[in-house]
Amino acid sequence: MFSVIIMAAGAGTRMKSTTPKVLHKISGKEMLYYSINEAKKLTNDIEVVVYHQKERVIESMKNYFDNITFITQDHTNFPGTGGAVKCCNPINEKVFILNGDMPLVTADELKKFDEIDADIVMSVIHLENPDGYGRVVIENGEVKKIVEQKDASEEEKKIQYVNAGVYLVKKDILDKFLPLLSDDNAQKEYYLTDIIDLAKKSGKTIKAIEVKEEDFKGVNSKFDLANAERIHQNRIKEKWMKNGVIMHLPETIYIENDVSFIGECEIESGCVFKEESVIENSFIKSNSIVENSFIKNSEIGPMARIRPASKIKDSKIGNFVEIKKSTLNDVKAGHLAYLGDAEIDSGTNIGAGTITCNYDGKNKYKTIIGKDVFVGSDSQLVAPVVIEDNVMIAAGSTITKDVKQGELAISRTPQKSIKNFFYKFFGRK
Repeated sequence: MFSVIIMAAGAGTRMKSTTPKVLHKISGKEMLYYSINEAKKLTNDIEVVVYHQKERVIESMKNYFDNITFITQDHTNFPGTGGAVKCCNPINEKVFILNGDMPLVTADELKKFDEIDADIVMSVIHLENPDGYGRVVIENGEVKKIVEQKDASEEEKKIQYVNAGVYLVKKDILDKFLPLLSDDNAQKEYYLTDIIDLAKKSGKTIKAIEVKEEDFKGVNSKFDLANAERIHQNRIKEKWMKNGVIMHLPETIYIENDVSFIGECEIESGCVFKEESVIENSFIKSNSIVENSFIKNSEIGPMARIRPASKIKDSKIGNFVEIKKSTLNDVKAGHLAYLGDAEIDSGTNIGAGTITCNYDGKNKYKTIIGKDVFVGSDSQLVAPVVIEDNVMIAAGSTITKDVKQGELAISRTPQKSIKNFFYKFFGRK
């Protein structure tokens, strides 16, 4: 059984942001969310070390997780990575030490650490160009030491293995050597990596596991953040395509972590799917946006926007149609419409330029439209309003009162023509 310590205390100054580094998002979720989510697949004993903007970090993660222990680092007396781990009290025999800015690490990759018999298993990455990184000196599979580049000999600088920053350590190693860490260095910090040297001198076994940079990629800048999201997006899209979703130019499509697809769906280029949207047996055409909505057996777009809390079934929604918090069942809205806070039933056609006027500046109101209603182009439906079954709304109407079954509703200013006005206005004939 494992314990997990996740280090999430740093300010992340290289992100150049007022947002704590671990709360920057990829694919709709904070980076720290992914670290905790994968850790929960390994154990229930998870300690997250916080310090910088700790209240904000804790509040954010409590939206997702229960039973996570948050530890505030004593940064004044024990700064640094070693100082972060000093604050923790893991309960199990083996302890994973992870970083909150590594959103691509998976539980399956971490389980491979436990296949190696050693007191400490540390992750290393092989880089073609390791310039700027500390080197990991490995002989016969065992780690001899970690040396910073500025302290490395010319021979050591040729080493291409660098520390990936994830460890599996026996608890008794931490209990024994954490109290021995010193801040006797230029930064006056307690370094977790010093445990390697202390353990080695005591005859403990330290072995390296080579991992892929893609899986253990740390995020230290917004450029790194973009690269991590690109990798994560590729994973998401690969999963759904293997489950039967057709994607045209998938590199142009954005799908957040909690989006789901059911059955055979088709997605054209440039589409965006956010939050907990569910798409079932539907065709989403190019450059459409779906936000936290449910779509079934429908065609959406191109260039449609489905805003949160919408439910669309057996419908055709065309270009430049925006739908918000509405339920549509077997409805056609071909183009240029806004339908907000509406319920629209089967067989209804919404003409171009139609809008539901759902907001009076203070409150939102509902528009209810029944079955087999024909709404003419450029109509305004001023909520609250109920339009019953089998109704026609004449083009250009402003509807402010309920319309009864079978009626034609028309609201227009009478047309007036002034003979020869054009010629008089421009002074010519």
